[in-house]
Amino acid sequence: MNLRLPPRIKVLEALGALADGRVRVLAPGRCEVVSSEGDKIYTVYVASGYAYSNDNGTVHRGYVGYPILACLMAGGALPVDRELAEKLRGIPWKRLNEQFKKYEEVMRFIYAERGIDRARAESYIARVLGEVEKLRLKFKPPP
Repeated sequence: MNLRLPPRIKVLEALGALADGRVRVLAPGRCEVVSSEGDKIYTVYVASGYAYSNDNGTVHRGYVGYPILACLMAGGALPVDRELAEKLRGIPWKRLNEQFKKYEEVMRFIYAERGIDRARAESYIARVLGEVEKLRLKFKPPP
């Protein structure tokens, strides 16, 4: 099954996970990503056009989940905006997603609260999603 592009906010979640030090690279294309609440550890594999992560977005919704994005960023396969990453440090993503119910509202709140330049963030998101699209990742559970 081909994985779809994720909601745009997932790029920010992945960058935030990187900034928080919640991404552990175990081997090339193999990571563990700790959730923003610290209560889950996602297992990620990315190799030869195939990807797996046990997060809800990937498994149940069929898109490239933020743990896969974070692993690809940590491994250098996707661009990282260090300045933007710093502004995304320590965000309680799950809590905000549950509170606002809409990703667009969460993004608006984060941009305002953290003083993030919306145009710069949106440009970065578009760049990352463009790179993800080129990868054409297919879902495949690990061996």
